Amino acid sequence: MLTFLRLAHIILISLRYRLDELVLSSIQHPWAHGLLKVVCLGHRPRRPRGERLRLALESLGPIFVKFGQVLSTRRDLVPQDLADELARLQDRVPPFPSEIAEAIIEEALGDSPHRLFAHFERTPVASASIAQVHFAVLHDGREVAVKVLRPEMREAIEKDLMLLRAAAGLVERLGPDGRRLKPREVVAEFDKYLHDELDLVREAANCSQLRRNFGLGTGREHLLQVPEVVWELCATQVFTMERMRGIPVSQVDRLRAAGVDIPLLARRGVEIFFMQVFTDGFFHADMHPGNIYVSDNPETLGRYIAMDFGIVGSLSEFDKNYLAQNFLAFFRRDYRRVAQLHIESGWVPAQTREEELEGAVRAVCEPYFDRPLSEISLGQVLLRLFQTSRRFNVEIQPQLVLLQKTLLNVEGMGRELDPSLDLWQTAKPFLEKWMHQRIGLQGLRQRLDQEAGQWAQMLPQIPRLVYTRLSLPDHSAAMRADLERLCRVQNHTNRLLTVLCGILAVALGVAVWALTRG
Repeated sequence: MLTFLRLAHIILISLRYRLDELVLSSIQHPWAHGLLKVVCLGHRPRRPRGERLRLALESLGPIFVKFGQVLSTRRDLVPQDLADELARLQDRVPPFPSEIAEAIIEEALGDSPHRLFAHFERTPVASASIAQVHFAVLHDGREVAVKVLRPEMREAIEKDLMLLRAAAGLVERLGPDGRRLKPREVVAEFDKYLHDELDLVREAANCSQLRRNFGLGTGREHLLQVPEVVWELCATQVFTMERMRGIPVSQVDRLRAAGVDIPLLARRGVEIFFMQVFTDGFFHADMHPGNIYVSDNPETLGRYIAMDFGIVGSLSEFDKNYLAQNFLAFFRRDYRRVAQLHIESGWVPAQTREEELEGAVRAVCEPYFDRPLSEISLGQVLLRLFQTSRRFNVEIQPQLVLLQKTLLNVEGMGRELDPSLDLWQTAKPFLEKWMHQRIGLQGLRQRLDQEAGQWAQMLPQIPRLVYTRLSLPDHSAAMRADLERLCRVQNHTNRLLTVLCGILAVALGVAVWALTRG
């Protein structure tokens, strides 16, 4: 009954914001155009379709808001006007009662927050679609932030996901355009993101890994601060971390007043991103201004502070190498190499003509190179390439879509800090150095160091294995004799079958002759 009521509510909201017109106008079929004329009754909606879709999702609640946010990252599938509007979706959600938050903490950690902490602030400081945050103080005096999952989120998500899967199946059956949008794949991707965010232990582990990557002794501690996880106060529904203080990265005037070097801050943001992607293969994938702060502490002034680790991306060695070579080929205008990389990766059908793909890539990239480098958006170039890839049936990998979304966030944040930021010039030396380290003697030495542990275990065994192998009796003569015997048997069998077939043919001929004579 509740599912039916939810479905009825969704239908009413869809009709209110004329999403029926949005769906029908996107279907390239005569009956769809005829039906569109009927539903429009001679007049079109006054608001743009992207705005109507955004308002509808906001009206449907936090799960649909989250879905719209994920959909906005799939610019390889969604038209640009819709993606731009969906990117404006905000996670501002009213907080749930403090009594419920305290009950969730007690159930998850086994005791009341007023006993677990020396002080626990009942009023939340932030509230989003998945969780809300309370400040607290530990008994040893450390200040912490306690993230609490919203109640009954899993049940609400499963109900809405069931409806989204049904809608995706319907859209997929509408025709080729519906299948091209891959609605089932998008909903499955959304499902994964949501369930990852519902497990706060996973988020705590992401935070811990990122902190280790930029911790003391790494040579990067001056770039990024990541809160320490208080593991004894973490559970699936509760995540307790060190409280971080700073200025939101979007408040440029406050940063400048605090004495932060803004151009240096913008360049360091790009460096941090490329370090995470190409050195670590593990990157914070939700780097919008709301999740990034800058320290105003005199000891760590100008250092980035990362928050919210629910969405992270990871890349294999193959992905990193592929991306680095692609970026360097762009910088050098080597479009043939870009086409070759797409074909070599297996993401383009094998029958794709290299020169045709090269021409398409050139048409995307060449207009950008006629502008000053500071005006070129690397994220937009990547976005245009994804859009162009549709006609070549390129399978866009999920980790690359997440990377493209993060790159757009980083680039936008950098340009907001410093409009003259030249992301290409900032990135190119880093990528060239990274490629040199991988391909040159230093890269060989690093790989040898990585494999040394395995070799240390295997090398002492090699003499014994060689001796054992050489000590085995030589069965080659017996095997050869067996094979010759099998061949003789097979030849004999073939001759018998030939004779039998001949006899059957003669008998059949005689029978036919006898019948015709009779």
